Amino acid sequence: MPALTEDQRVDYHSDGCVMVRGMFDAEEIDLLGRSAREDRELDRRSQGREDGEGGSVRLSLWNHPGNGIYGMFARCERIVDSMEGLLEGEVYHYHSKMILKDPEVGGAWAWHQDYGYWYQNSCLFPLMSSVMIAVDRATRENGCLQALKGSHLMGRVDHQLTGEQAGANPDRVAEAGKVLDTVYCEMEPGDALFFHCNLLHRSDRNASQNPRWSLICCYNAARNNPYTESHHPRYTRLQKVPDSAIKEVGIKRFEDDDSDVAWMGEDRSARSLSERG
Repeated sequence: MPALTEDQRVDYHSDGCVMVRGMFDAEEIDLLGRSAREDRELDRRSQGREDGEGGSVRLSLWNHPGNGIYGMFARCERIVDSMEGLLEGEVYHYHSKMILKDPEVGGAWAWHQDYGYWYQNSCLFPLMSSVMIAVDRATRENGCLQALKGSHLMGRVDHQLTGEQAGANPDRVAEAGKVLDTVYCEMEPGDALFFHCNLLHRSDRNASQNPRWSLICCYNAARNNPYTESHHPRYTRLQKVPDSAIKEVGIKRFEDDDSDVAWMGEDRSARSLSERG
């Protein structure tokens, strides 16, 4: 599948997000899902994030994409070219994370903007975006992502800690919810959701018997290079790979990948605790 069309880019800029159905085929998603669920290193590095409501979500987070299956998704042309179209220029990989929202125990995420905490990492402009790739079906029952359509136009909202998550100011979110539509982003495996770093989004607890795993790849514009060091990388040239690289690399997990993958999983600082999706 090619990069986003002009109409899809228009929708992204007006709504703050755009869904691309079937961006990855069944074989590609099967490779990703099998790799993740069999990856002992991914599981070992995962950590829980308390939601302040008695639930917890596991996630694994890393800074550099590497040469395994996860890196092939983050570096493939259809994703990177799409991001460069949305951010209007060269991008680099800011970080990726696998959200491991397990059946019946996967907790909620509070309303938040990604730029609500990336701002603290010395990124001057909200020239940043993420793509969520569904590994499993995402439904209302298993805690699919929810978004306030057009909320990216509000600019950055102040955030505060809720449990181990940094959530957006609840009063401002409540007022925004009165004038903006809440969209439930239900997804099939292989669907991809591109969303702006200032889009307000959240998710409910997984109350179903089905998992809701997803890969989220985050990007920053090269021209938005952070002015100080932080726990996420400054500009690092991204080496794109052809779309065919996903199937060519096959099941290559972190435990099989000897490239330079910088993990964030053991940083327990307040800033890293706010990373989620």
